[in-house]
Amino acid sequence: MTKPGSSTITTKDGTEIFYKDWGTGQPIVFHHGWPLSSDDWDAQMLFFLAQGYRVIAHDRRGHGRSTQTDTGNEMDTYAADLAELVAHLDLKGAIHVGHSTGGGEVARYVAKYGSGGRVAKAVLIGAVPPIMLKTAANPGGLPIEVFDGFRSGVAANRAQLYRDVPAGPFYGFNRPGAAVSEGVIDNWWRQGMMGGTKAHYDCIKAFSETDFTDDLKAIDVPVLVMHGDDDQIVPIADSALLSVKLLKKGELKVYKGFPHGMATTHADVINADLLAFFKA
Repeated sequence: MTKPGSSTITTKDGTEIFYKDWGTGQPIVFHHGWPLSSDDWDAQMLFFLAQGYRVIAHDRRGHGRSTQTDTGNEMDTYAADLAELVAHLDLKGAIHVGHSTGGGEVARYVAKYGSGGRVAKAVLIGAVPPIMLKTAANPGGLPIEVFDGFRSGVAANRAQLYRDVPAGPFYGFNRPGAAVSEGVIDNWWRQGMMGGTKAHYDCIKAFSETDFTDDLKAIDVPVLVMHGDDDQIVPIADSALLSVKLLKKGELKVYKGFPHGMATTHADVINADLLAFFKA
């Protein structure tokens, strides 16, 4: 019997998690950013499917086509949901690739559930670890007012916020000479508006205040850390440059002038480097 290509699983607390599962071969699991969905990985899913990999991507709870949850919108539950999906699909030797918030999810999942041959490698792209929020222990982080601004935007008029973010800093479309794609902006808005506003509101705390330091230290598989040095959403100095020092087997690749959403705007470059890491 052939698998349908997309389906849902129901987690222990009754949440339906939508996922895509295409192809055969070594599995690659893609973890999307806030407030998007598995559709944000289109350019990677098609490319790596054509390279002979089995490609899997899920919509995090409260996002995309998954249940619009009002509870469990934090990293421990995100990782537990993913562990249920991995067990359901019985994935072995998988590569986990996370962008932004999804990079935090990867760090927490691999640290807590990645033993026993489940995980072969991991990739963090423009990812939020170790911790985004400015604290006494993390003086280089972003002040709470930045994240309060996102919260107020979601609460007041998320439809407008979800235009402004992709049209501006997310893809670097606010930079002089940027090749702006209205389709990319529209697709970001479409994905964001599919999700639940309560889950999106809660997730801001999850991606900004979760401390992944111990997760990064616990990971013992090779990890590629990829970051654009013009990332306006997750500044590189307080994320990738710190994360790679905490990883046992971390490798850092910095992309000059690339934005937060570089896996979309520069998919050809990112895909080639991912493929080289997967095959190494």
